[in-house]
Amino acid sequence: MNLIITITLISLLISTILAIISFWLPMILPNQEKMSPYECGFDPLGSARLPFSMRFFLVAILFLLFDLEIALLLPLPWGDQLPSPLTSFSWASLLLVLLTLGLIYEWLQGGLEWAE
Repeated sequence: MNLIITITLISLLISTILAIISFWLPMILPNQEKMSPYECGFDPLGSARLPFSMRFFLVAILFLLFDLEIALLLPLPWGDQLPSPLTSFSWASLLLVLLTLGLIYEWLQGGLEWAE
């Protein structure tokens, strides 16, 4: 038998066995203790199912957006080794201007204010 087919069959077999065991082993009967929120051994002070504020999600998305921007601009110093370094600098500048305009718009709309 081919080595690749053997490795594929073994990995599929192990994955299937582990998936079956993971559904079979845990006790799926919910009780009051399992359904109650855990707060470091203290009695729960309120509901653990309160919704998050939309402002939290907005700030989280902005953080991810600017984190992605850093990842996109990281290779920029090596862009001067390309045949036309002005092109890479132009695209990076366009990205920065676009993100800066979006941040200014969000700031002016009051989306970054925690308290109203």
